[in-house]
Amino acid sequence: MKNVKRFGRVAVIMGGCSAEREVSLKSGQAVLDGLLRSGVDAFGIDFKDDIGLLTSGEHFDRAFLALHGRGGEDGTIQGVLDTLNIPYTGSGVMGSAIAMDKMRTKYIWQGMNLPTPKFSYVEELKVELLTQLVSLMGFPLAVKPSREGSSIGVFKVNSMTQLEAAVGSALEMDEQVLLEQWVEGQEYTVSLLNGKSLPVIGLKTDHAFYDYEAKYESGTTQYLMPSGLSDEEETSLGNLAEQAFSALGCSGWGRVDVMRDSRGRFWLLEVNTIPGMTSHSLVPMSAKAAGLSFEELLILIMEQTVLND
Repeated sequence: MKNVKRFGRVAVIMGGCSAEREVSLKSGQAVLDGLLRSGVDAFGIDFKDDIGLLTSGEHFDRAFLALHGRGGEDGTIQGVLDTLNIPYTGSGVMGSAIAMDKMRTKYIWQGMNLPTPKFSYVEELKVELLTQLVSLMGFPLAVKPSREGSSIGVFKVNSMTQLEAAVGSALEMDEQVLLEQWVEGQEYTVSLLNGKSLPVIGLKTDHAFYDYEAKYESGTTQYLMPSGLSDEEETSLGNLAEQAFSALGCSGWGRVDVMRDSRGRFWLLEVNTIPGMTSHSLVPMSAKAAGLSFEELLILIMEQTVLND
């Protein structure tokens, strides 16, 4: 293990006030335990928007961010730490903010001719507008709050009745709701470490899609490693994920979620700039396939804070 003393005192910032709080606490605890096993001088902060915890609490030299959802992945905590001149893991303010916003993410990909499913968005429940959008995209559709993670508030809909109900529920979570053409096929996820892709994971679930329960609670979700793709296809998908990640201004580490349709075409869904680090999490799984232990993965993520210091 590399010399970890140069990291100084490390705060693992977790918890938060988003809908992903419980997952964040689990991720943060796993990260904290791993850093301590590696000899890093680390401690945890359950951050609930109290900046005083960062300024007048226990001193730290750099931060490992395990905050999922709003306040953690949207550039907010990154802006605070930048102001305090404290290095932190993962993407900066811009990359975090853009990646958290699914709608703007897709506009950027679309503008760069990167493959992503047809989409539109609504800011209110207007049946006339929904009818018009269905005529352009058809069913089934994915309905997603634009700025939530972990598939919270995501619905697959096959009728106007389902669409109206799903949009109404999603609008309770976000003032902008993404409508996305559904891609039938195999789902894959590509983990990225220091801008380079790790082995691809194929996902299989008996749910309608890889939803919150399939991610964190189900014992039936299958993680395919190897992914089932040919070497050429996996290389191509890895390159696409790297482009998609870089296009948003993301850096450090993260994850790109992708669908492959029946014709073998890949379609970008979204980027996660602070992926889960729980027992069900995908980045540690992919890193392990690349020959990295959980502790080695954490140290490589921390290395970014030294390079950017």
